[in-house]
Amino acid sequence: MDQDAARTARESLELVFQMSNILGTGLDRHTLSVLIALCDLGLNPEALAAVVKEFRRDPPSTNSTPATPSGS
Repeated sequence: MDQDAARTARESLELVFQMSNILGTGLDRHTLSVLIALCDLGLNPEALAAVVKEFRRDPPSTNSTPATPSGS
């Protein structure tokens, strides 16, 4: 990537980050960068938004051991 393209990418990410902050998404620059890259690869932005919402609604368990069914 040449210097102009890199500068444009950084400026674009900064603009997206500012918009994200205005909208109160709580997404950091790294997460936004990954989401943008996934969109550039052709993933559906609405599907990505749904995944982000799902992760926020139901955060992963911090318990490192798998749950076992009761009665076993």
